[in-house]
Amino acid sequence: MVLAGTYVLLDQGLRAYAAGAARVESLQAARVALERLARELRLAGRGPSVEIPALLVAEPARVMITADLDADGDNDASGEQVTWQLVDSILRRNAGGGAQPVANGVQALNLRYFDAADQPTTDPAAVRSVELTLRTGVGTSLHTRVRLRNR
Repeated sequence: MVLAGTYVLLDQGLRAYAAGAARVESLQAARVALERLARELRLAGRGPSVEIPALLVAEPARVMITADLDADGDNDASGEQVTWQLVDSILRRNAGGGAQPVANGVQALNLRYFDAADQPTTDPAAVRSVELTLRTGVGTSLHTRVRLRNR
């Protein structure tokens, strides 16, 4: 009887530990993903030419970022066009090698775009800042606002 009671307590403790570890891992992955997306947005439009657009797509759950990283005057080299989007509950990043998972368990990705006058816009060419909100499956929302440095 004592052994059975001890087993039940250990089993419940192990389950609670595993659930807590999964929650922390999910939250940490979401933080890293948000920081990486913010960093790439800050570098959008980088290069010697202002003719290279910073954003090609500016949708509420998808963004395509461009930059002339090799300074050759265009943005068609590998890694110079990066797409971020939420597919089901997986935040994915595609830099030309397929949409790679960055964070699992994401409930929502909300991107809001603002122009130079800080007014909401849907025109990718007019975007000067982006507000990012990432809601995880564990009920936590992460939020930041990024200014495009090269525009």
